[in-house]
Amino acid sequence: MSAAQASSGARDAAFRLLRAGFRLLPLSEPRRDALRQWFLQRFPGIRPASKPLIIGSAPSHRRALQAAGSRALGYRPDSAPALPATLPARLVAFYLPQYHPLPENDAAWGAGYTEWRAVSRALPQFEGHVQPRLPGELGFYDLRLPDVLRQQAALAKRYGISAFCSYFYWFHGRTVLETPLRHWLHNPDIDFPLCLCWANEPWTRTWDGSAENVLIAQAHDAEDDLAFIAHVADYLRDARYLRVDGKPILLVYRPGKLPDARATTERWRRWCRDHGIGEIHLAYTQSFERPDPRDIGFDAAVEFPPNLVPATDLTAAQHALNPAYQGTLLDWRDLPAHYLGKAASPYPLHRAVNCGWDNEPRRPGRGRTWLHAAPRRYRDWLRAAIALSPRHGTEPPLLFINAWNEWGEGAVLEPDSRLGHAWLAATAEALHPPPPKPARPCVLIHAYYPEVLEEMLHAVQQSGQQPRLVISTVPEKSQTVRRILAGLGMQAEVHATENRGRDILPFLHLANQLLDEGEDVLLKLHTKRSTHRGDGDAWRRELTDTLLGENSAAILAAFEADPKLGLVAPAHHLQPMHYYWGANATNVDYLCRRLGLASADTENELFAAGSMYWLRLEALRPLLDAHLEEWEFEAEAGQVDGTLAHAIERIVLKSVHAAGYSHRAWPEDSQHKTPYRYARRD
Repeated sequence: MSAAQASSGARDAAFRLLRAGFRLLPLSEPRRDALRQWFLQRFPGIRPASKPLIIGSAPSHRRALQAAGSRALGYRPDSAPALPATLPARLVAFYLPQYHPLPENDAAWGAGYTEWRAVSRALPQFEGHVQPRLPGELGFYDLRLPDVLRQQAALAKRYGISAFCSYFYWFHGRTVLETPLRHWLHNPDIDFPLCLCWANEPWTRTWDGSAENVLIAQAHDAEDDLAFIAHVADYLRDARYLRVDGKPILLVYRPGKLPDARATTERWRRWCRDHGIGEIHLAYTQSFERPDPRDIGFDAAVEFPPNLVPATDLTAAQHALNPAYQGTLLDWRDLPAHYLGKAASPYPLHRAVNCGWDNEPRRPGRGRTWLHAAPRRYRDWLRAAIALSPRHGTEPPLLFINAWNEWGEGAVLEPDSRLGHAWLAATAEALHPPPPKPARPCVLIHAYYPEVLEEMLHAVQQSGQQPRLVISTVPEKSQTVRRILAGLGMQAEVHATENRGRDILPFLHLANQLLDEGEDVLLKLHTKRSTHRGDGDAWRRELTDTLLGENSAAILAAFEADPKLGLVAPAHHLQPMHYYWGANATNVDYLCRRLGLASADTENELFAAGSMYWLRLEALRPLLDAHLEEWEFEAEAGQVDGTLAHAIERIVLKSVHAAGYSHRAWPEDSQHKTPYRYARRD
């Protein structure tokens, strides 16, 4: 071991020991936050070095090699979602008014700089790293143009967001980035509420308000308190400005930076009373501290995820694309669990949710990325947070979202090129209770071989289920599929798709869509022929005979009786994963990391060979919420094993179990047949 490694190890051990002791101290939450900030500011070198990524084993194909910003599975186009007649909460999205040139940024970063420059040049640092994240419908907009804010406001309102909370940059009489806010003030046709959050830190190169690399210093005193409130009074008086019980709401990002927060708030309140504004509602964000707001002169606090949340460090489990990476990877799934599991606050608190975080554009090669954020996971958190935010009086509660357009930090509701309007659609869906499940099942068939489709459709007809029927096929065969359906007098939704990823990629595309549409139980079939074998037709018929016919009613009854039943597969086709492992090991390992699952237990885990089964779509969420991209699936070349599609076939049952669901073999009294007649064991 080198001297440098020994020193680093000693520092890490010292930090862990100090942290363990600190957590044992009987301190209140506000006191603990204050001591933590005091210590880390004075001894920044005590922090341990970033954990290293796994070096040297990342295949080159684990990053897009042709273009960035391609559509991922789960892409949602724009829509006009139906909103409740009365919103259960007023959703307020934090808003960054940064995207326009200004002299301060020109001096610090070069002429014409906006954060779009950092966003567009970001690079993926590890397998599955979604960088660069590029804008969609609104493009690389320029907030010097009033029409941009007008478009943003219209888009937010259409998807159920009630207001923006814009950061306000005031430095002892000097304002920065105020141009978009002045557009709002001077254009009353932008009919959308707004409130201000004073970002009362110094402006630094590190974007975190630290004492290093200060570009514009911050100073607080009594005179500045009055100058500040007088400056923002124009906003507070505007009839569109966001109010709580009729009072304009004003936020402060870091009240701990104020020399005497209570004295400041008293000055503000008195000034507003004396100048015709009346009472104001003061809140602070729990970004670095969590005092009782009443103790420092505020009316309420606002949660600010992902800050101040202990989270699982995933860095050492990821494969490097950049061997020099020094950032940190954390588990976003810890955020909803933390915030929803907290005890009720003893003081007024506005809840908040987060829609992802990755500040790689601002800190190339050393950012902080929260893995496994996904629109449906965000939707579930938002829906639960709304339920925990009761009304007070006649107004719906305020609930904040971090953020609308923090592109440099990866907290973005705006449409992007990869998932489109998925985050906005999830926001609108969270304003409704979960929809009821349909009374009939859905049957999804991938028909690459239309010559056997009629046989399968007869089996569907004879099952007597009258399902919703969805069929995917390649474009050149879609007319043949439609003729077969017409000949049988059957109705189906036909989707044409590229011949890529066999039956798996079309299935994932449509499973995402069907889940978003509220479908519950689905039968996955495909016109399997396995032309490299002599018994492909027998393989297909054995699968479909088990899943359809008189068995289908009993299988559906089992799903109805057990809400946690996730998958039913033909018993003789549930095979140990390690039987057919060698060519798939690398891809399965990648999928486990990408989905946030434990490594595959090849000795004890099963997979459904042949990839036909009854499935509860919610049980597939770990796989669907990974939002894989089409470029990750190999081009069709007649492969018989070892592709990403083959690996997904092996990971489906693991995904079901990770989602908290069980599986059954059907018929249940059958045993595995050994050896498996339809594939050769490794």
